[in-house]
Amino acid sequence: MTRPLVVLAAVALLSATVFGDPVLPNPDYDGQFTFARLRYGPPTAVVSQRVPWSHDYPMGERNFMRILDAVSLLRPKVEETSIVGLDDPALFRYPITYMAEPGYWTVTDEEAAAFRAYLQKGGFVIFDDFSEWRGGWAAFEDTFHRVLPGARFFDLEASHPIFRSFFAIDSLDALPQLYDEGPPILRAVFEDNNPSRRMIAMVNFNTDISEYWEEGGLGFRPVWETNQAYKFGVNYVMYGMTH
Repeated sequence: MTRPLVVLAAVALLSATVFGDPVLPNPDYDGQFTFARLRYGPPTAVVSQRVPWSHDYPMGERNFMRILDAVSLLRPKVEETSIVGLDDPALFRYPITYMAEPGYWTVTDEEAAAFRAYLQKGGFVIFDDFSEWRGGWAAFEDTFHRVLPGARFFDLEASHPIFRSFFAIDSLDALPQLYDEGPPILRAVFEDNNPSRRMIAMVNFNTDISEYWEEGGLGFRPVWETNQAYKFGVNYVMYGMTH
């Protein structure tokens, strides 16, 4: 028999996908680690699958923060998360930011300049949830180069320290695939295009780990797959906070 809570959660998830969820107010800043989702395009009062940057909001980050809180001493906010515009001065309060569906990402000159300053002053961004049939690499790369002209993207291997920053991830094949064909491609951007220097951007291409975060606990996916997606996310955050 299907569990009633799973059915209700599935109905709620479908409703949010079709009709949208309200954008919740950002919590007041108090220095506690807060998941910060980057918004591109004009502000909206409602988010849904039709608003690419909002995919998996807010359940994805809430579930992820619960895991991060349970396994680490970072003590993140769990129920409250933030949505931040690229040119919002508050962006500099968040050492780590996350962007969904960056294949559809666009920036104004003002946003590009502000986001460039954020990355150059120590910010770390995680790009996730896109593929060739969802925005595409070329579109993402063109927009990123408006932020950091001349930036190079380096393919990562499992030997990179980011995959040992908390959990030991021995193979990138451990990252589960939800609906994209082929293996995930994990790339990074480093200061001055030097892989021995600070990583400023982690890019999950051809995969979508936040979808697993969102569906964690609903019983839609095997537990081991969801756990692997959380492990990658935890490693990204811990690496970003310590480098």
